[in-house]
Amino acid sequence: MSDKPLFDPEKLSIIEFKLINGQVDTPEEFITEKVERYELENSLQLAFNLEEKLVKVDYRIDILSDSKGGNAKEASARFHFVYIYKVENLKELAVSDDASLIDLDQHLANALSSITYSTSRGVLLTRLQGTAFQNFILPVINPNKLLPNK
Repeated sequence: MSDKPLFDPEKLSIIEFKLINGQVDTPEEFITEKVERYELENSLQLAFNLEEKLVKVDYRIDILSDSKGGNAKEASARFHFVYIYKVENLKELAVSDDASLIDLDQHLANALSSITYSTSRGVLLTRLQGTAFQNFILPVINPNKLLPNK
């Protein structure tokens, strides 16, 4: 059994949220009802300040409508969110090695990804109302799929 303390979600808090970019582009003659599905690309990047016990999460998402030819041009949306988290016991959960890489506790990584993704879903629900993406809901996924490999 490891001496490493277990992740405690009560030691994690969001201290800052920024919408860096939020853009929806809709062609003039676009008909929302003709959208059959949405294509989605997203990425999540983590950065650490171990001394300050902070984790920065950059989450980017690109959405493209797919009308299967029903619209002459498709609508697109691009968002970039930044979350700053404070983790009271970050030094125990994110250990730097000799190559300046971070060995991150998997439970903390999952929590950061889950909270970021689900909070972004709520922000998108409100920001996309009245746009070509008003029917888009960020799908439920395994949040570990967003995390970069070791």
